[in-house]
Amino acid sequence: TSEGTHDMTDTIEIAAEQRTLIGKSSKMLAAQGKLPAVVYGTAIESMALTVDKHAFEQMLVHAAIGSTIFKLTVDGAKPVDVMVKDMRHDPLKGTIEHVDFWAINMKETVTTSVPVNFLGSAEGEKTGGIMVHELREVSVEALPSQLPDGIDIDVSALEVGDSLHVSDLVAPAGVIIHDDPDTIVCAVMAPAKEEEETVGEVEIAEPELIGQSTEEEA
Repeated sequence: TSEGTHDMTDTIEIAAEQRTLIGKSSKMLAAQGKLPAVVYGTAIESMALTVDKHAFEQMLVHAAIGSTIFKLTVDGAKPVDVMVKDMRHDPLKGTIEHVDFWAINMKETVTTSVPVNFLGSAEGEKTGGIMVHELREVSVEALPSQLPDGIDIDVSALEVGDSLHVSDLVAPAGVIIHDDPDTIVCAVMAPAKEEEETVGEVEIAEPELIGQSTEEEA
């Protein structure tokens, strides 16, 4: 496979069990070390599941959400190719509360979002410019086996006032970027002009000084 895409020989396997008690609270499942989940898509009948919470969290260390392909085995049945479509987190603890698995057909293209990876440090930042990241994710379409973990872009040559657009992104072979080519990905903004503000203050102060001198002479 090309750099940045997935090697199917390293596909991560996930064992799941069908969840019959749909109303069972996530707290009760958490106490058992289980994580509630659901799987849906054209390649499988939708069903509620549970997966081992600790094992799933360990898998995420080596995965890219939205593009990594997992082999999902439900109750020991034939594995199904899936991606993580969505995850819900506890707003206070930040822990995972629920996972949505998206069953895919390996022979059909899928559309998903992947991160933009900014490489290097812009020349304009070295002279006081401020790097602004306008777009951190892009929508891409490809066969599941060709989905990249992200799209790299080198920002090293950017000077103050320069910007990069979606049209500047180079997608790997077999990957289509769907975002508007004219959309700005990042730009180096000029630093705040403090000197002009200082000059303005001096100009305002001058008439007062002149006025004081006139009063003293009188």
